[in-house]
Amino acid sequence: MNLKIQTLLISSVIGCAIILPFNALKADGHKLKQVISAEHRAKSSKRDQFRHPVDTLNFFQIKENHTVVEIMPGGGGWYTEILAPLLRDKGQLRAAQYSADSKSSYEQRTIKKFNTKLANNPELYDKVAVVVFSPADNIDLGGVASADRVVTFRNLHNWMKLGDAGVKTIFKSFYDVLKTGGKLGVIDHRLPESRDTSKNMDSGYVKQSYAIQIAESVGFTLEASSELNANAKDDAAHPGGVWTLPPSYGKGDKDRAKYQAIGESDRMTLLFVKK
Repeated sequence: MNLKIQTLLISSVIGCAIILPFNALKADGHKLKQVISAEHRAKSSKRDQFRHPVDTLNFFQIKENHTVVEIMPGGGGWYTEILAPLLRDKGQLRAAQYSADSKSSYEQRTIKKFNTKLANNPELYDKVAVVVFSPADNIDLGGVASADRVVTFRNLHNWMKLGDAGVKTIFKSFYDVLKTGGKLGVIDHRLPESRDTSKNMDSGYVKQSYAIQIAESVGFTLEASSELNANAKDDAAHPGGVWTLPPSYGKGDKDRAKYQAIGESDRMTLLFVKK
């Protein structure tokens, strides 16, 4: 099968068993869909049915020539696996990670795992720039007005313990690094608006209205919201919070089939613009 035929197949079938090596991604057109189906994502692609990466990144209007700041990609870099090769030739990915000087053993493990991932596959990750994102100490996402997009996937709930002022400081750093017309994409586990936030601080869920309020308070304008990562099966009321659901399965084998049937969490998907 020649590359042209492979590309057409990949463009029409997302998340299937058709896998391309990275060096086949040089073909013109449909690069995002090619990256999604590349062999380095063979394991990660199992989550595509819940995370809808093609639709999500298209909703965030990310283009190959953009400078994109990915906030807290974690040790595994699930979206880094997509963004790095997508932006490698014409744009730039900045991965905003904990400071290398962190005294936290968890943060050090995260940094080490992520840096090892980058080093082990330079063909994919050699142009990724790692910048500092340690909210309590130091945030340096790059020069002022130097990025086209900032994206954060399932991180906002972790910042709630910093209080409104701390969360606003974080969102202000997003606003400052973006160019005029630049956009912020936010995804997080969604707490129903009828729930008491104070009683759900440790659940991993956040109200969509809160995310909008914080973003608008630092100057962003809500451009659009999407239900593409919604999950009506998730009632956001699990013992152990969102981590009870896949892929964490925080309760182990207890009621595993029940949580597997629910799938990953109900999520807000929001796009803000800096005008």
